Amino acid sequence: MIVEVVTGADERPEARVVDVDDLGRLHLALGQVTDEEAAEVLEGAGLGRFQDSETAVLDVAALRAAAEQQATASDWPARWDEMVGQARSKGWLSEDGATLQVHVESAAGA
Repeated sequence: MIVEVVTGADERPEARVVDVDDLGRLHLALGQVTDEEAAEVLEGAGLGRFQDSETAVLDVAALRAAAEQQATASDWPARWDEMVGQARSKGWLSEDGATLQVHVESAAGA
């Protein structure tokens, strides 16, 4: 699963959740936007916030809500729970389970 912040309609940055059935990976991908634009769009969409230029913190409930409505795999809820459990075991999930730390990457070509 990828959370993208890319230039959308009218050249305005927008956030979207893509590849929702691929729960073996999760990151924030940035298109041709500045870190400031990406931070504003991510927060405005309610999906999370930047921690620094290499790391973002995503809201688990908002991410699930955005992704689940697009999911096509029948076992998606179980695989989501596995992904969150894996994140917890690696220390990427907050103590309260509300946020998930992810790496920020370039979405070149997005």
